[in-house]
Amino acid sequence: MVHVPDNVTTKLARLPDQPGVYVMRNRQGKIIYVGKAASLRSRVSSYFRRSTFAKADPKLRGLIRSITDFDFIALKSEAEATLTESRLIKDYHPRYNVVMRDDKRFLLLRVNLNDPFPRFDAVRLRKDDGARYWGPYASSAAAWASLEFIEKQFGLRRCSPRVPGPEDHRHCLDDIVRFCSAPCIGAVSPADYLERVQTACAFLDGDRREYLEPLRQKMTAAAQEMRFEKAAALRDMYLLLLKGIREKARGRKSLQLKRDEARQGLAELQQGLAMAAPPAVIECYDISNISGTLSVASRVVAVEGIPAPARYRMYRIKSVVGADDPASMAEVIRRRFSRALEEQEALPDLVLVDGGITQLRATRAELDALGLTHVRAAGIAEQFEELVHDPKNKSAPLRFASTSPALRVLQQIRDEAHRFALTYHRKLRTQKIKESMLDDIPGIGAQRKAKLLAHFGSVARLRRASVEDIAAAPDIGPKLAALIQSVFHS
Repeated sequence: MVHVPDNVTTKLARLPDQPGVYVMRNRQGKIIYVGKAASLRSRVSSYFRRSTFAKADPKLRGLIRSITDFDFIALKSEAEATLTESRLIKDYHPRYNVVMRDDKRFLLLRVNLNDPFPRFDAVRLRKDDGARYWGPYASSAAAWASLEFIEKQFGLRRCSPRVPGPEDHRHCLDDIVRFCSAPCIGAVSPADYLERVQTACAFLDGDRREYLEPLRQKMTAAAQEMRFEKAAALRDMYLLLLKGIREKARGRKSLQLKRDEARQGLAELQQGLAMAAPPAVIECYDISNISGTLSVASRVVAVEGIPAPARYRMYRIKSVVGADDPASMAEVIRRRFSRALEEQEALPDLVLVDGGITQLRATRAELDALGLTHVRAAGIAEQFEELVHDPKNKSAPLRFASTSPALRVLQQIRDEAHRFALTYHRKLRTQKIKESMLDDIPGIGAQRKAKLLAHFGSVARLRRASVEDIAAAPDIGPKLAALIQSVFHS
């Protein structure tokens, strides 16, 4: 049985029971495998069980023997974990992902609008062929459910001929079974059929919210009929549309609200939270970290319901050790509002935090400790898109209709906070990874690494430096300088 290093044992005890991505490293600190998990605690721990190693194939045994450290990123859903895993594998090409891969790719939906009678299909490769693509979908079932829904909803054909005709219709019942508009027999004109295709494209773009309610009803009906796999696929599709996930599925595109809709949303928030006036200034906070390290927070601001990027701020978490989002949130709230009081800044009408009751309680406690009992606070619980506003949990969370202007205001500012925090965290993570390149160079220990970074100020400047400039740094000679430059430019 392979030996489990002490640092790995310590980290295993800190793993949360929630979805996420894990990154395995070897003795040199290189990323050798990236995986996803519905439960980080269960999945990562399974690698180091005696039974796993005994039953593992040679490739998996090789991976387990090579692991001397790991990191993890706790996420909010399995779908987000799937997409994050895909992105990290593409960024770092870990050795064991290549060795153990099964060539499985995520599904995309595709249509070529240049075809005479365009048809949608599911594919696994995005090509530069002039077609439009949507995805990748984190769930294959969601991709197939999306395809089935648009075909039936908009009367689209699924037959394979490029130009279908009456002969193709003779053996086809799709116009009866699947409500196909049957362009093959002239039931609709080519122009009318193309309009149906373009409407389906707009639907996949997320611009047709009127279809959300029928989709929700189909999802509910499938669940009541105990067709749970179908219901889950429809749910995934519903959530993708509801949250505005667009073509790349790597992040959300912010919902750009018109001012009149924003005002309606603020009025609805005022009524739901029983506020004296609509919240003209809203601040929203989000936390991002990896394995409890490089913890950061974002603050985004909306004025009259419209994002105000000039007022966005980023924070490095200083006092919290480990992945403790409520404690990290408390630190940020304490720092931000202590400074606001010292400098007599105007305070927001509403403070939002990305999270449920625990984040709200941490926020409320810090505001009350500063004497800001009049500042309203609420938490956005993403699972059901609800607003938790009572830290004592006496009042039920606020839930808004899918077409509610208030929900769109909340989603926009929450998504902005999430995007802003992730952007900052990725920047720090990239910087950390670049610094770790120095650890792979023979002769560069902790002291020389610290001296190099202090001398050049950053890895980016060191990378641009000539061999002569590197050799002039403290405790670095010509041979080591040449080796350093070769590593950075290999």
